[in-house]
Amino acid sequence: MSIRRAKGRGHLFDSILDTVGDTPVVRINRIGPDHVTVYVKFEAFNPAGSVKDRLALNIIEAAERDGRLKPGQAVVEATSGNTGIGLAMVCAAKGYPLVITMADSFSIERRKLMRFLGARVVLTPRAQKGLGMYHKAKELAEANGWFLASQFETPDNADIHETTTAAEILGDFDGQRLDYFVTGYGTGGTVTGVGRVLRRERPDTKIILSEPANAQIVGSGRANDRNEAHQPTASHPDFQPHPIQGWTPDFIPWVLQEAIDEKLYDELIPVAGPDGIHWSRELARKEGIFTGVSGGSTFAVTMGLAETAPEGSVLLCMLPDTGERYLSTPLFEGVTEDMDDDEMALSLSTPGFQL
Repeated sequence: MSIRRAKGRGHLFDSILDTVGDTPVVRINRIGPDHVTVYVKFEAFNPAGSVKDRLALNIIEAAERDGRLKPGQAVVEATSGNTGIGLAMVCAAKGYPLVITMADSFSIERRKLMRFLGARVVLTPRAQKGLGMYHKAKELAEANGWFLASQFETPDNADIHETTTAAEILGDFDGQRLDYFVTGYGTGGTVTGVGRVLRRERPDTKIILSEPANAQIVGSGRANDRNEAHQPTASHPDFQPHPIQGWTPDFIPWVLQEAIDEKLYDELIPVAGPDGIHWSRELARKEGIFTGVSGGSTFAVTMGLAETAPEGSVLLCMLPDTGERYLSTPLFEGVTEDMDDDEMALSLSTPGFQL
């Protein structure tokens, strides 16, 4: 085998924002069943490390185009982390002040990343769940005249997945089989935007949606209370706290409601948090693919489907982010800072450079 060579992208980018999207689809080689082919769309290749870079960019640029966002106006949004990190990147590049509201139950490294990118982070009590941070963002926007990004309601969310994420999938699988597309939901933008396109262009592709097994709010069949602006007014009665950060807030987002109403997915499959942690670790240790609990959870559902899928099936799994923003979560339990016994034995096996 000859040494790998690189030629560069053949393009000089004017801004970090021009690198959002066009993420790679990667084949799974060591842990998938032999009778099918499994791919992952690895959204950690976005510049701020997650799929939410797409919606963050489009929310800001769409608001600039139609005048909802004025030069120098502050932006505020409620987020579990990835949207906030994406918005912090976009606002830093464009010169907008950013305030994030976030429940104090989400990982510490997410707060630090947003603050490192110049955002201010206002924490809300975890007992108030996602709705608490959501209402705090609304209060701050109304009190200060700030632009509320509204990721859970704005059409700019699903639209960017229709024009970029879905278009990339069509291009990558042009002339190829694609039998299953598997995703979870946070806001619902991915399944709604991609679902619109696959229903039209690849109607034979089965779209699979997933949510936490202990927080099956879509699976309950019960609607969510909303006001005339489509904003949630109460937590969903079937919500329970779950370990899949970035997935399934305590309400059904308006962006997701389109996918429910228009039947933009074929099956809803719940997944347990520990299964997501297991498959995130398997992807890292056996494929070298470093994703978080949300990605591991989507992959867990994909592996379940793969076991019983017909011979020759092709499955595509969305991996929303990188594992680096889960360092302080149960995903990294058992990963020690100091040497374990085996590493200590290796150190002592030769005489030099021992601690």
